[in-house]
Amino acid sequence: MSTSIKKFRIIKFKKENPIIEFKNVSFAYGNRLILDNISFKIQSSQVFGMLGPNGAGKSTIFNLICGLLHPKQGKIFIDGKDATNFPIYERSKTFLISYCPQTGGAFSDLTTKDNLKAISEIVINDKALRDGRVEYLLSKFELENVKDIKAKHLSGGQRRKLVVALALLRKPKILLLDEPYSAMDVISVRMLQEIIVNLQHEEQITVLVTDHQAKELLSVTDSAMILSNAKIIAQDTPNNLLKHQEAIRSYFGSSFKLNS
Repeated sequence: MSTSIKKFRIIKFKKENPIIEFKNVSFAYGNRLILDNISFKIQSSQVFGMLGPNGAGKSTIFNLICGLLHPKQGKIFIDGKDATNFPIYERSKTFLISYCPQTGGAFSDLTTKDNLKAISEIVINDKALRDGRVEYLLSKFELENVKDIKAKHLSGGQRRKLVVALALLRKPKILLLDEPYSAMDVISVRMLQEIIVNLQHEEQITVLVTDHQAKELLSVTDSAMILSNAKIIAQDTPNNLLKHQEAIRSYFGSSFKLNS
């Protein structure tokens, strides 16, 4: 998979503007420590990736950002505000966070268009704006030809496009994508990569992506971090990560090539 899908990467910001910041955050399930005193920043309008083995804490970080979980210690700042104790409904509304889960995310027995209409009625008050947004997203994601097909009958790529479209209905500032490439064919993966890059360029959305397919993830990110044993073992641009000795030892292995 070529890295040419992302023409440029934000290597260095003229002025730091973190939209998400974890400060000394720890989290545990019972006696099992998932995150051990981690700190990191994600800059506004950045595509940021998270890699690591199963159980490393990637989905836990997503849930902490959304407010589904609360840290054992430490603070979480979103858009410059201490959001650690914000409840999930208030956090989503205040900071305009949308979350695309690894599975599900759409009503199986509703058509593509009815899925969009149903969620639009929750997040957009003005009917004219709702209708316009639904039609725009159907067109943007090339879903017009399946707008009357129930979600359960869509292909994997079509379902993923629908779930992302649902997350974009209210124009979020932060989009969380949890293993978006899972069970997708090569063409659908490429399509989703283009969507992610276009969201950053056209709508200045901060996108967080986690996936097990390292090449596909790194090809669209400006920066990424690798989690292992409850710690962040590396955080840098994709090219620099591939030179990081601990990242190679703990995650990539010596034979990993981004462009192979």
